Amino acid sequence: MSRRYAKDPIVDRSLRHSVRDAAAYSVMTGGGEAYFSAFAVFLKASPGQIGMLAALPPLLAAFAQVLSAWLGRRWQQRKKIILIGATVQGLAWIPLALLPIAFPTYAVPLLIACVVVYQFGTNFAGPQWSSLMAELVPPRRRGRFFARRTRVASATSFSALVASGLILHEFTAYNATLIGFWIVFAIAAIARFVSVYHLWCMVDPPGTTAAMEVPVSEDAWTRLRASPFARFSVFFALIQFAVAISSPFFAVYLLRDLGYSYLQFMSNSAVVVVVQFITLNWWGRLSDVFGNRLTLRVTGMLLPVLPALWLISHDYVYLLLVQVIAGLAWAGFSLSANNFLFDLVPADKRATFMAFHNVLTSLGVFCGALVGGYLATHLPATWTWNGHTYQWFSGLLGVFLLSSVLRVVVVAIFLPRLKEVRDVKPMSVGGLIFRVARFHAVAGLVFDIIGVRRPPR
Repeated sequence: MSRRYAKDPIVDRSLRHSVRDAAAYSVMTGGGEAYFSAFAVFLKASPGQIGMLAALPPLLAAFAQVLSAWLGRRWQQRKKIILIGATVQGLAWIPLALLPIAFPTYAVPLLIACVVVYQFGTNFAGPQWSSLMAELVPPRRRGRFFARRTRVASATSFSALVASGLILHEFTAYNATLIGFWIVFAIAAIARFVSVYHLWCMVDPPGTTAAMEVPVSEDAWTRLRASPFARFSVFFALIQFAVAISSPFFAVYLLRDLGYSYLQFMSNSAVVVVVQFITLNWWGRLSDVFGNRLTLRVTGMLLPVLPALWLISHDYVYLLLVQVIAGLAWAGFSLSANNFLFDLVPADKRATFMAFHNVLTSLGVFCGALVGGYLATHLPATWTWNGHTYQWFSGLLGVFLLSSVLRVVVVAIFLPRLKEVRDVKPMSVGGLIFRVARFHAVAGLVFDIIGVRRPPR
């Protein structure tokens, strides 16, 4: 029996199109966007330029959300704005693939400019999409729906990631890496336009359009700053700052310093997606029953460990195991953080609050990537302290260590202060950790199969 997402057949059909949109969108992100850094390394970008590639596009594109919310008030049409943003993102793949090659002297700056346009598209659609989905998805099934949607996205993202890695590996073997990138980016563009079709098929019921007044009233800013939402947004932005210090440079470390092939690079990235696919539905059920705050606390304690683990060894198998832990942690953290935002934001203020949240997050990513880029360029691989000489295998390991330390500080300060906003069953952190420790891949798959085969009540 097919799964129902809502009692209303029109809403249920729209949510089914939303799941298919997620699948097509994930082909684009997993098969194309995931290789932006690899493409930059292929174009001989420096670590500083890699940092700028990670920092500048999200920051500039974040202001597209403010424009989206302003247009939402004027047009009173969510789907129109969503379709415009998605179409712009699909079209951005054409110059992204061709301009760096047509003008090789300015290859990396042109790549960054094209990624700005690419990110503009998704940010322009973002507030209206969030508003639409918050209205369509029943609140009590929010965790399970988004867990299933994200699992479908993870499965297709994994498939696209593997396919793109194999394409690049094969074409590199024939000294035709550029043609491989062109094929990968062409598939990503087609997938985005498939996504546009499914977005077009969704219903946009009359409701609370994601709209805001520009400038925002003083009273609205006062309420926003005093809300639990502001505390969570500051926490999330600081976490993204600490993460962005290291995250853009893992690809550089693997491809340049360790000399990984595209096939090995793909495998290292794919492990995270596989673990997310296995665990997301499980995290969603736990969040629905025991609350998002508890999941945030448990997974948030894992985040500081992740970059530090890269310092222990650069063995290929060991780094795959590190990615298993990363997939488990990021699956729960991302899902619970997204749902926690839905719980915190009032419907009539969603555009204002979400624009604030996303701009603040983008500022965190921008500053973190700039700091990481500077350190990646200036940190020495060898230094002397107390008469002893120490040497990193790579100067990037110092960047990873700093990211880990800052994550510890942010988590220690903010996580204990987060408060659950829904009525949920009580569960201690230790109890949830015990459940996590007992979880394994086979149990997760059996759990999901039983859940799929069980008829809806």
